[in-house]
Amino acid sequence: MADKKKAPRKGAQKLKEDLAAGTIGCAYIFYGEESYLREYYLGELRKKLVPPGFETFNVHTLEGKDLTVQTLAETVEAMPMMAERTLAVVTDWDLFKLGEDQREKLIALLEDLPRYCCVVFVYDTLEYKLNRTLKKLCKALDTYVEAVEFPASSSADLLPWIARRFKALGKEIDRTAAEYLIFTCGGLMTGLVPEIEKIAAYAKGKTVTQADIDAVADPVLSAEVFKLSDAVLQGRYDQAASILGDLLKMQTEPIMILAALGSQLRRIWTARLALDAGRDRYWLMELWGMKSDYPAKLLLNAARRTTAEWCAQAVRRCQVLDRRMKSERGVDSVGELKLLLVQLAAERS
Repeated sequence: MADKKKAPRKGAQKLKEDLAAGTIGCAYIFYGEESYLREYYLGELRKKLVPPGFETFNVHTLEGKDLTVQTLAETVEAMPMMAERTLAVVTDWDLFKLGEDQREKLIALLEDLPRYCCVVFVYDTLEYKLNRTLKKLCKALDTYVEAVEFPASSSADLLPWIARRFKALGKEIDRTAAEYLIFTCGGLMTGLVPEIEKIAAYAKGKTVTQADIDAVADPVLSAEVFKLSDAVLQGRYDQAASILGDLLKMQTEPIMILAALGSQLRRIWTARLALDAGRDRYWLMELWGMKSDYPAKLLLNAARRTTAEWCAQAVRRCQVLDRRMKSERGVDSVGELKLLLVQLAAERS
């Protein structure tokens, strides 16, 4: 039966210790935006718990939609076959939306989980957020379930990881290029893995360059919008229009482009205010929750090309157009977005 007490929760560190020591618990919650690490540790649990070739009998997957506690109980109580333990993976089951009867049954199940089963509640498309008003359920989760968050990694963790991935593919990458890769493709390992493979296959030289990244990487929206705003700040409408055209060809919705542009202009505005107040990139990093100083330095460089007054006016223009797109019928969103870029670029030229 499940232990009635456990060590203070340590999240990912506790999970690593459990795996290393062979003291894997009876229940975990996996959540957070870094699905690469989540899948990695699910794989590690499978390897530790179930002998190769016996996964069909001992690894059970359940979808949260329409799942009942009775079905879960039948799954976790199924005896292992040719293995010491079983693994039950439950995906996107919102524990806090269960009815009172189901909640009570879940609490009873958590209190009495068989030692031969490990159940992992995975939050993939759903957000995991404790509802402290459900005190009995929260207490049961705190007592019997180890919650493990997999957030986006910091730059300090990502940079050596990127270097290792390229090295395994026979390539090298310096810090500057690695930071540019993170900025261009985002800071999630899940998205970086295929990009690294493409870039390594494309790069002709031993060392990966920024040009290699630009040639084949698929940039995230924030990176493209940064280039868009940079072109606007330089008064280069033709370049801004070209970037906008590329985004539209990728079927990015105009309202999403506008939202990203408005967000980027607000960041540039705060960077301009930081410069005027004598603040540095670390202030910006704290303000925007940045995991690296690379985007902060880019923001400060962009802000040096403009004024706080222009930024304020640009943000207001984005807000006005956003309201129009959302509230008025028949608005030519693409045409209005192009007009906005013309106006913003004209004011900088």
